[in-house]
Amino acid sequence: MGILGLFEKKAPAVLGLDISSTSVKLLELSKSGSRYRVESYAVQTLPPNAVVEKNINDVEGVSEAVRIAVSHSKARIKNAAVAVAGSAVITKIIEMPSGMNDDQMELQISVEADQYIPYPLDEVSIDFEVQGASEANPEQVNVLLAACRRENVDLRVDVLELADLVPKVVDVEAYTMERAFSLVAASVEEHDGQTVAILDIGATMTTLSVLTDGKTIYTREQLFGGKQLTEEIQRRYGLSAEEAGLAKKQGGLPDDYESEVLEPFKDAVVQQVTRSLQFFFSSSQYNDVDHILLAGGVASMEGLSQVVQEKLGTPTSVANPFSDMSISPKVNAMALSNDAPALMIACGLAMRSFD
Repeated sequence: MGILGLFEKKAPAVLGLDISSTSVKLLELSKSGSRYRVESYAVQTLPPNAVVEKNINDVEGVSEAVRIAVSHSKARIKNAAVAVAGSAVITKIIEMPSGMNDDQMELQISVEADQYIPYPLDEVSIDFEVQGASEANPEQVNVLLAACRRENVDLRVDVLELADLVPKVVDVEAYTMERAFSLVAASVEEHDGQTVAILDIGATMTTLSVLTDGKTIYTREQLFGGKQLTEEIQRRYGLSAEEAGLAKKQGGLPDDYESEVLEPFKDAVVQQVTRSLQFFFSSSQYNDVDHILLAGGVASMEGLSQVVQEKLGTPTSVANPFSDMSISPKVNAMALSNDAPALMIACGLAMRSFD
């Protein structure tokens, strides 16, 4: 049983590295007073099928992409933070006596862990964080227990080490999203206690995180993403995957593209958002959200937030964690702005430097 490093109190300065299914996104932040600054960033495409549904299949291919991203970004830091998908992590709140120190808690958790975790203990990494006094019993504290299959952690550690980086933090995507949300909360929440749905729409996966008062109360992953648009472009216009991906970003497709391919895809996104929210409503006491925030690569699609807002009648905006940050001269501000919605997890990871 290993310790995850999820809840390390003070990490050294770290590079945030988000390993998604199609790319590696790197971000380095610094902080002066309360203001962040983007020091370096890069996005590097991964080889096909190197990562499938958040699982790393090709350690060498991914580490080479990380190495290229580090080189392009000119980042000087060697310490790095990565995240595992929420679906790979089991979390539970348990109660423990309030007088125990961390070592005593760790010992007791390792003795009792098999009660809480449905995997053999030699196959998991575990971490815990004291959340505060138990309301039911003042002599007990609530402890958040997080457990992840060790294989998920080890593969990410292997990738970093092969790329000559030092793995310092393995986080959970839902927590990194929550941390990055704190940067955009002021522009989204009109008052405290609002419920915000963040839809992170990547190439192959869509993750819904619902936050109330800035805290995650629900998260769910579904198979859906921008790759479906790329594949439809390939099919309709007889292009290779690479040509279709470029055309999607740079334009130059036939006149019927908007009406025949792009609009139906936007409708599919709206259906996906609706379906994800229905799952949330049916499993909670909520039947509405106050705001929808679009993140992930698909979120930067022109006009998408307006379509979602019109169809669902809920205020919708696109996530930009950098709107109040200053930017280093070596960073391409235009490219950063285009990639901003897709950098929420990398941003949440880079913020671990300042916890």
